[in-house]
Amino acid sequence: MSKNLLIIFTRNPELGKVKTRLAKSIGEENALTIYKTLLDRTEKTTRNLKCDKAVYYSVKIREHDIWDTSIYQKHQQHGDDLGVRMHNAFFEAFSNNYDKVAIIGSDLFNLNPNHINEAFKALGENDIVIGPAHDGGYYLLAMKSLYSQVFKNKKWGTSTVFKDTIKDLKNKHLYLLETLNDIDVYDDLKNIQAFKKYLNK
Repeated sequence: MSKNLLIIFTRNPELGKVKTRLAKSIGEENALTIYKTLLDRTEKTTRNLKCDKAVYYSVKIREHDIWDTSIYQKHQQHGDDLGVRMHNAFFEAFSNNYDKVAIIGSDLFNLNPNHINEAFKALGENDIVIGPAHDGGYYLLAMKSLYSQVFKNKKWGTSTVFKDTIKDLKNKHLYLLETLNDIDVYDDLKNIQAFKKYLNK
């Protein structure tokens, strides 16, 4: 067992239930195809990392999918909103005696292993590591003890999440990764060659 754990939050890839904002522009089937592409990319990015890895499913755990049980633990997300679900996942990780815990989503095309390795390394001298997203949220959060306040009183999915999280951490040693763009809306597709075929000509 590694002392570091990477938590990966995923949505079950079902038609009409993923990338709903994106689907309004390109249709539900295209949105599902893009999300499956992002899931595959996330799996490839994280597969060989030298840490323990846990996939947290939004609806129910799937046994036979891209997440190999010899590499990834499998868990169910629990809670009424994203903040509660993340808090519960971190609480479970620290209860299982992990020293450093990071969480990512599964909608980042440009995430690479170096971002995650950098986050775990930075926790050696910092309390919290955050990977900011261009839309005002964040794509990675890492900590070495549970700071419950960062999961409370946030308008999840809005442009204020990162800013409000920083306010909660003003007395902590904070390390920021580079800013990346997650894939949520139509404009997010424009700078990714693999997704340009979904843009209106």
